[in-house]
Amino acid sequence: MTKFIITLALALVPTFFFGQSAFDKFDGQDDITSVVINKKAFEMLGEVKPDVKQKEAAKYMKMANNIDSFKLFSTSSIKKAADMKSAFDSYRKKEGLEELVRVNDEGKNVMIYMKSGKSSSKVKELLMFIDGGDKKGEETVLISLTGDIDLANLDGLSK
Repeated sequence: MTKFIITLALALVPTFFFGQSAFDKFDGQDDITSVVINKKAFEMLGEVKPDVKQKEAAKYMKMANNIDSFKLFSTSSIKKAADMKSAFDSYRKKEGLEELVRVNDEGKNVMIYMKSGKSSSKVKELLMFIDGGDKKGEETVLISLTGDIDLANLDGLSK
C-alpha cells in the first residue's frame, strides 16, 4: 500500500509543476488561429547581440529575457468566441487580475487585465481580450503574456 501511495504521489507531482494554462485548450482547435511563443524562444531572442547603435533593440532583447510565454488565440467563429470569452472571464476572476483598460468602440470591446509582480512597476501577467461582437466574420482575440514584465521598459519602448 505504501508503494502505491508513493507511486501515485510521484505520478501527480509533475502535473503541479508543468500544468497547462487555462487557455491551452484553444491551441489546435478548428476555427481558432493560435500563436504560442515559449520561454526558450524568448531566451534565444535575448541572446542576440544587437548593434551598439541600436539602443531600442537592446531594450527589446533585455525585456525578452524576462518573458515566459506569449499566447494569442483568434477566431471569427461566434461559438468559439463565446468559449474564449467564458474562459477569459473565469480565469480573470479566479486569478484575481486587476483591470487596466476597457474600451467599447462600435460594439467591439477591448479589455486588458494584469496580475501584479514583485514591485509596482512589475507585472506577472498581461491578459487582453478583444470581443469581435456578434457579427459573423468579426475577429475575437485573446492574448496572454506572462513573465516578469517591467512596465517602465514598455513605456520607454512605446516612445
